[in-house]
Amino acid sequence: MYEEKEKDRCCWYAIHTHHKQESRVENNLRAWQVETFAPKLRTRRVNPFSGASIHHSKPLFPRYLFARFKASELLHKIYFTRGVHSIVSFGSNPVPIDDEVIALLQSQVGEDGFVRLRKELKPGDKVKITSGAFENLIGVFERHLSDSDRVMILLTTISYQGRIVVDRELLAEIG
Repeated sequence: MYEEKEKDRCCWYAIHTHHKQESRVENNLRAWQVETFAPKLRTRRVNPFSGASIHHSKPLFPRYLFARFKASELLHKIYFTRGVHSIVSFGSNPVPIDDEVIALLQSQVGEDGFVRLRKELKPGDKVKITSGAFENLIGVFERHLSDSDRVMILLTTISYQGRIVVDRELLAEIG
């Protein structure tokens, strides 16, 4: 819960933004030297006409981002920042977020700047295809294909052993 001592030290707070204003708020806060963290996901959509994959960036928490500041100095200024709807609060007091929670989220961000939600596969991992023409077939992960979300796996069936290329999102690791 919020305490008076929290006002005088830098804490992380969740900032609720207006619809699709996360980037605007992040830029405005950074202009005031406020540390921000807006975790993003990389999503893929397939064009139904051409079949081409299109990658998009979207917020992990739509309409929210995290900012680290001293409430005693910047609370009023942040409330009135363009694009900010509110600061997540309990009653009239903003609720600080533990540094460990933010550190955990930041540790999931890859070199590309996007949050990794699934475990990286390593050569030799046993996998199962979860949908599509090869649904429920089991194989062994071989490698990622360069510049793509596709992977190569070695399928093993009763009388056939061969390599196929499938979308990474169609695979689930088998313990």
